[in-house]
This record gives sequence, C-alpha cells and structure tokens, in this order.
Amino acid sequence: MSKEKHLNAKQKAYAEKQEKEGRKVVNWIFGILILFAIAFCAYTIYNFA
Repeated sequence: MSKEKHLNAKQKAYAEKQEKEGRKVVNWIFGILILFAIAFCAYTIYNFA
C-alpha cells in the first residue's frame, strides 16, 4: 500500500503546500542562475570584443 493512502486530508494539504513552496524556491534559483549566466555572457562579450 502506498504511504499517501494512510495520510489524512490535513496531512495531504500540508504535503501539497510544501511541494508548491519547494517548486517556487527551485524556480527562483533557476531564474537567478539564468540572470547570472546572461550577465556573464554580456561581461565577456564587452570585455573581449
């Protein structure tokens, strides 16, 4: 039997909330990394061109 069958409604709601918040954090991290990559590309192009 899966673990989720044993969770009650409150626990399921909490797990879904945690998953949403985790995805939000991951999206922020990727967004910041992309911005840094773009800034680094611009820096290298303007310094060595």
